[in-house]
Amino acid sequence: MLGEDWVVGNEVAPPGVNINVPHSARIYDYWLGGKDNFAVDRAVGEAMIKAIPGMRYMAGENRKFVHRVARDLVAEQGIKQFLDIGTGIPTRPNLHEIAQRVDRSARVVYVDNDPIVLVHARALMISTPAGRSEYVSADLRDPQSILDEPTLKDTLAFDEPIGLTLIAILMLLADAEDPWAMVEALRDRMPSGSCLAITHPTADFAPDEVNQAVSAATSAGMTLVARSHDAVRRFFGDWELLEPGLVPVSSWRPDSAVDNPEAAYYWAGVARKP
Repeated sequence: MLGEDWVVGNEVAPPGVNINVPHSARIYDYWLGGKDNFAVDRAVGEAMIKAIPGMRYMAGENRKFVHRVARDLVAEQGIKQFLDIGTGIPTRPNLHEIAQRVDRSARVVYVDNDPIVLVHARALMISTPAGRSEYVSADLRDPQSILDEPTLKDTLAFDEPIGLTLIAILMLLADAEDPWAMVEALRDRMPSGSCLAITHPTADFAPDEVNQAVSAATSAGMTLVARSHDAVRRFFGDWELLEPGLVPVSSWRPDSAVDNPEAAYYWAGVARKP
């Protein structure tokens, strides 16, 4: 018999998925127009859209950033392997698909802690024969468990540069948890020439809207932290930011002119390990 956390009304979830509690991956899926979300996720997603009418646009700009990063790191930095933490529910094209368009041998390990992501990862994260795409169920709060994962060690070579991507994930960690230390632990294990890509929401551009959205999320029991430019910059440590630096997400190497870069309330940047 299905447990009560599996069924609410007509909604049924895979084992281990509690659809009474909102989850960031499923809220994000809702903003992007996906169908892998539940009533509780849609309710929080709509409350945040009410606070920030451009929320769906912002989610889309984050995905575009991922695509540009994957393309440029392979083409310009020669990076052929990626560690993507906080993957979320897959949306095509996925990071590995973009990377493998440039180099078919590119390898990617995706990491997330939501069981519903695993269900879709197995179906949608299919690599080219020359490359590899794997999924690991783990939590950023325990970076060592990620680094010690046999699948990761078998897929990525730690004597070659790695593209480490933390897209819209650090916002889910409170300052008291010291997310800077978590990222430092990951940075320390990356080989020379590796690159770290981050996007992070901020109240620097529109504090009233962002604070209302944060309140909507926290009222539903979620952790959501908007951080300043300086606080986000700290995540990169002493790595050298690639041009154009830490900028509004729409301004990071856009494929076409952007009329209002600050319409998406996220800082974004990529830094390289010396």
